[in-house]
Amino acid sequence: MKVYLCLLALAVETCFAAPSVDPALDSHWDAWKSWHGKNYAEKEEGWRRMIWEKNLKMIELHNLEHSMGKHSFTLGMNQFGDMNNEEFRQVMNGYKHSKTAKKYRGSEFLQPNFVELPKSVDWREKGYVTPVKNQGHCGSCWAFSATGALEGQHFRKTGKLVSLSEQNLVDCSQAEGNEGCNGGLMDQAFQYILDNGGIDSEDSYPYIAKDDEDCLYKSEFNAANDTGFIDIEPGREHALMEAVATVGPVSVAIDAGHSTFQFYKSGIYYEPECSSEDLDHGVLAVGYGFEGTDPENKKKKYWIVKNSWSEAWGDKGYILMAKDRENNCGIATAASYPLV
Repeated sequence: MKVYLCLLALAVETCFAAPSVDPALDSHWDAWKSWHGKNYAEKEEGWRRMIWEKNLKMIELHNLEHSMGKHSFTLGMNQFGDMNNEEFRQVMNGYKHSKTAKKYRGSEFLQPNFVELPKSVDWREKGYVTPVKNQGHCGSCWAFSATGALEGQHFRKTGKLVSLSEQNLVDCSQAEGNEGCNGGLMDQAFQYILDNGGIDSEDSYPYIAKDDEDCLYKSEFNAANDTGFIDIEPGREHALMEAVATVGPVSVAIDAGHSTFQFYKSGIYYEPECSSEDLDHGVLAVGYGFEGTDPENKKKKYWIVKNSWSEAWGDKGYILMAKDRENNCGIATAASYPLV
C-alpha cells in the first residue's frame, strides 16, 4: 500500500510538473513560426513553444506596466521568441570586454574647443550610415560595430558610402585577438585593418555568419583603410556626445544581456539592472536627441543606436538608449572610432 501511494504521489507530481502549452495560442504560434521561417524537430518544438509562451507573457506584462507609466519603452515578440535569455546571450552577444589592460590602445580623444554641440544629431540623415545588417546566429557584433564606424568615417572623407565586409574581419583578424563568431573587440578590428592595409567591400567579401573559413581578403577589392583609432575616455557620456556630434558614428559596447533588450520594440530603453562594466555587445551610436520640448530633461534624452540583428528587431533595427543617466548599460564605457 505504501509503495502504491508513493507511486501515485510520484505520478501526480510528474503530471503537475509536466510542461503544457496554451491551446488558445496555437494559431499565434503557427503564424510566428511561419513569419520567421522556424522549423523544428518533433522533440524540439514542444520546449521551444514553452519558451515562446513564457516570453510572450513577459512581454505582455511589461507592456501593461508601460501603459501604467512604469516603463519608458515597449517590448515586442520578434525572431528571438523561442530562445531563453541565457541561450540568447551566448549566441548573439559577442563583445569580449576586459576590465584589465587591452591588447591595443588607441589615441586619446581630444575634446573640441569652442564648439557648441547641437541638442540633437542623426548621422543617418547625412548619409553616413549603411542599412541595418544581420549578424545571424554568430557572435560577430564587434565586426558590425567596427565596419559601421569605418563606413561613416570613409564617407566623411570621400563622400562615398561603401558597405564594408564583416566576414573579412571574422575570418582574418585572429592575430589581433578576435575570435570570429565567438567574439571580439572593435579596437582589435580597427587594428587588423591598419595592420592589413585595408578591408574589402561587402560586395566582394559577403557575410556568411560562419567562422570556419580561410581568410579570403584580396587587396584588389580593398574598399577602406584606417590609420589607427581613438579611444574615448571611459564612462564620460559628454565626451561620447562630443565625439558623435563632431566626428560621426562611434562604436560602443553595452550590456545587452537582459530580456528587455532581447525584445525591445520602441521608446527610450532604460534598464535599472544594466551594468556599466559587464559589457557583452558591440553596436553603433549614430546620433542622439530628446523627446518632448525640454532638451535638458534627463529622462527624455537618448542615444540613437544601430544594432545588427536585422530590421525585424527593435525599431527597424535601431534602439533609443537612455542618455545622461549614469552611463546606463555602459554605453560610454568602451567607445572608439577609427582614424581615416
